[in-house]
Amino acid sequence: MQNLKIVTKMFFLFTALVFISCSKDNTSKIYKQTQEQLEEQLHRTDLSNETQFGIINQIAKNMLATKDYNSLILFLTSWVEKHESDPYNAYWLLMTANAYLETDAAPVASYYFERIIRNYPDLTVQGKSVHFLSLQQLIQISTQPANRIKYFNQLITQFPNDVSITEMYYRLALEYEKEGEWTQAIRTYTLFVNRDDAATIQLSDIPNAYQTAKQLIDFNNSSKDWTFETIESLMNAIKNAISTYDYRKLDTYKSKVNFFAMSWQQDENADNAQSSFSMRSYMRGNKIHYERDIDSMSSPTEAYLKTWGWHSYVNVWYLYFRKVNFPADPEIHGRWEWAGIYYGEKL
Repeated sequence: MQNLKIVTKMFFLFTALVFISCSKDNTSKIYKQTQEQLEEQLHRTDLSNETQFGIINQIAKNMLATKDYNSLILFLTSWVEKHESDPYNAYWLLMTANAYLETDAAPVASYYFERIIRNYPDLTVQGKSVHFLSLQQLIQISTQPANRIKYFNQLITQFPNDVSITEMYYRLALEYEKEGEWTQAIRTYTLFVNRDDAATIQLSDIPNAYQTAKQLIDFNNSSKDWTFETIESLMNAIKNAISTYDYRKLDTYKSKVNFFAMSWQQDENADNAQSSFSMRSYMRGNKIHYERDIDSMSSPTEAYLKTWGWHSYVNVWYLYFRKVNFPADPEIHGRWEWAGIYYGEKL
């Protein structure tokens, strides 16, 4: 942005010095006088766009400094309404929207952020894109997944160099999930995991983002033929296979995606927790027992069955079952799977 005219710059410097030197008792009077003088300057007809911008910006900043948000909103919206050709109107509306945020009026702020993006070409002020700042704010305050989907897509397509595309893909996929658009969600999760930095990206509010996305994709691409309609039918099948020492059936009952075998202290997503071993070597020559009923720590979505006799080193295994959470396929969603094994007595 070009420098303001020297006379305007000197005027701003003078008013700043006056503010510093005056006492608190005179601040209100000086503030009023300064604003009046600035508005008087604004009415001149020989101002360049840059000088005009500087005066309006100073008036607005003075109002912000005193937290006079109502006056700021009235001043800026009136200016935009009366000066439709002002090339900085998008910026004035951005200040208006932020003022509404300061007064806890997020819905009104959203209206102005949307208006900027919809009705005004992008504008760079002090090195910052007005559209980019508006989209960032809209993502923060919007509560509707459909709207957030639109905003994330705009950030990805319009500002690819200003955001982490990897993170944007993950957050966009989450919004597709919330909206029930599962085809788009899985497609976007796939875009996410295919990014070079997906496995190492750290999202403070989303632990294990990569593992979660990959598990969902792998499950979507699998046969899912190991699931059972009810926990009772799954438990009966498992118990029958143990009683008859049929390791082949036990192997077919295990989840083919992300099956884990680990101690109680381990993280299910840890690399050494993922297992694809056969039950054969643990059943041969051993007498395996199981409890009649599921363990008391079970819930409507998770179940545990205590078994023992597997191995002299770790004798007790808790078989872990869970309800399948996969709304993308209503025929599979809500069924039960054998998802893993916990070694040792429960903690």
